[in-house]
Amino acid sequence: MTQNSRSYHLVRSGETNKLICSDNAAPKPDHHQVLIRMGAASLNYRDLLTRQDITSNRAGLIPLSDGAGTVVAVGSEVSQWKEGDRVSPNFFPNWHGGAFSLTYPAKALGGGQTDGVLSDYIVTEESSLVEVASHLTLAEAACLPCAGLTAWQALFERGGLKAGDTVLVQGTGGVALFGLQLATAYGARVIMISSSDAKLERARNFGAWQTINYRTQPEWDKVALDLTDGKEVDHILELGGPDTYNRSIAAIAAGGRIAQIGVLTGFALQPDILPLMFKNASINGICVGSVTHFERLNRYISDHQIHPVIEQVFGFDDVPEAYELLKSASHFGKIVIDLS
Repeated sequence: MTQNSRSYHLVRSGETNKLICSDNAAPKPDHHQVLIRMGAASLNYRDLLTRQDITSNRAGLIPLSDGAGTVVAVGSEVSQWKEGDRVSPNFFPNWHGGAFSLTYPAKALGGGQTDGVLSDYIVTEESSLVEVASHLTLAEAACLPCAGLTAWQALFERGGLKAGDTVLVQGTGGVALFGLQLATAYGARVIMISSSDAKLERARNFGAWQTINYRTQPEWDKVALDLTDGKEVDHILELGGPDTYNRSIAAIAAGGRIAQIGVLTGFALQPDILPLMFKNASINGICVGSVTHFERLNRYISDHQIHPVIEQVFGFDDVPEAYELLKSASHFGKIVIDLS
């Protein structure tokens, strides 16, 4: 019997895209594909940008890159997965391992020409999937593919994080809180900055070593210098963009690493990078990660029994409200859609 599959689509309406719900027959897996009954999906800042983009996305695109679900059918040549397995698709389905390629972004889930996961059923290549850690719910696992993996690559795959290092994290969104959780579990000291004292208090409850309110202490780079007894910080998760970059460069230690991740204050980056030379510091551009990275992240999360921080879970009918919460920037952690 053919299953029905609800899904949301982006349809142009004026200067933005409307979220339109439809009900269609569930797709069928090809020889090397897997059919997944999605249990949950989560939102990222990228999803706001995608919805606002009325020129780059295919008409009717299914949004969202991050989700987790259960295998319900496999193609004739599939050997790695079976019915009942709990899995999550990688953000870049064709980046299995090795060096990054500029061909990968065109296939990123939930943007451009490639449908995402905001649907009851999706099909994907078996090689793009990872197993969900046994201690996680599907809602928790749905938080990992973009935000969790980005923080993992920034700190471990590219950052070379060591126990005892000091990490400065900007904000309290998904990537930021994963950075806090992953780093503290490894024995690093984390400084969180935010404009909200209430959010900073919650961050301390999750292990933040120090916190800075950048509204009341706008020269947060100098505060970080004081907190580290003049040594500055070893790693920065740069999530702000133009408004924060020069302070990040000022706060980074000799030999330190800035992970360029976010563009919350825009795209026109024109920082003074000369101090990086005299500090022998570096900037690593971070764009999510590979299937191999994702597998290592899940093993780490399992070993340390880390649970993603979820702000709120919305039902399928309340997806527009979930987008509005994301847009408000009032959330602490991840926003999840329950598709079960």
